[in-house]
Amino acid sequence: MRPDPSVLLLTTLIGAGQGLFLAIFTAQAYALFDLLPAQDGHRFHAHGSLIALALCAAGLAASFFHLGRPARAWRAAARWRTSWLSREVIALPAFMAVVLLYGVAQVLDWRPTLATLPSGPVIDATFALGVAGTLLAFTLTVCTAMIYACLPFLREWASPLTPVNFILMGGASGFTLAAAFSLAAAPALVRFYAGWALILTLAAAAGRIASLMRNARLRPRSTIQTAIGIKHPRIVQKSMGFTGASFNTREFFHRRAPAFLRHVRTLFVGAAFAAPAALLAGYAFGGLPGVALPWAFAIQFAGLLAERWYFFAEANHPQNLYYGVIA
Repeated sequence: MRPDPSVLLLTTLIGAGQGLFLAIFTAQAYALFDLLPAQDGHRFHAHGSLIALALCAAGLAASFFHLGRPARAWRAAARWRTSWLSREVIALPAFMAVVLLYGVAQVLDWRPTLATLPSGPVIDATFALGVAGTLLAFTLTVCTAMIYACLPFLREWASPLTPVNFILMGGASGFTLAAAFSLAAAPALVRFYAGWALILTLAAAAGRIASLMRNARLRPRSTIQTAIGIKHPRIVQKSMGFTGASFNTREFFHRRAPAFLRHVRTLFVGAAFAAPAALLAGYAFGGLPGVALPWAFAIQFAGLLAERWYFFAEANHPQNLYYGVIA
């Protein structure tokens, strides 16, 4: 498939935004049970939510660049009963709205008590909004991943590893960003976030490498012979049937050599997983200075862009049995 830059930005930006919000709310949930020190709602929770919201808004804006008729984008939500894309279109603004409400509630210190647990912790409105945002974050990630995983004819995508990897990579980038953000906003939480970012990065690496190994073993179910119904062992294509390019030759093949794909694969494994894991581990256990954390996020995000490019380029549309030879 041909990677579209707007889709690469959409999926990576909203993944980081969702992961950051989950990290911000995780600190509040831990603090509720005295597992972490409570943080200032305005300085930490509100500002963190604002960054998460900005990332999601940037991803949403990027998505408009691959629409044929952006003015009709609202119609994408009409098929929510059967379409994962429609569900994503609904889930993304719903998640953004809850993140906005969460941030506003933290700024205004609006904390009416909703319930008191038997052990004493008080559930207030900000916590309830955090739970709603968490559920919507996972819903959005699953909807985004299932747009690709639900296509059985694109076998590289049609796997349970696709939604698992989307969740893990979004969480890894979000927690790495949370560690960098905490350097200024909540120094007491930096090591907590760095540790979880390291765990999620290693888990994401394991999941993505598992999908690479799976996809390397895939073999086409169809051949030129079965496609045209001729059993001759050697069939040579001479022409596409027309002289100019078409939608099929533009959209379903990336036009890159196999060596280029191998280089991109090496690049994203190193940048998205190995390098940030080394920086996070160096900060947590090796005495690296805090400046390593912003660099870890920057390198990881660039690596995830490369990973998402490879994710699309790796998918081999069945029509490329024909057009891929010429392309």
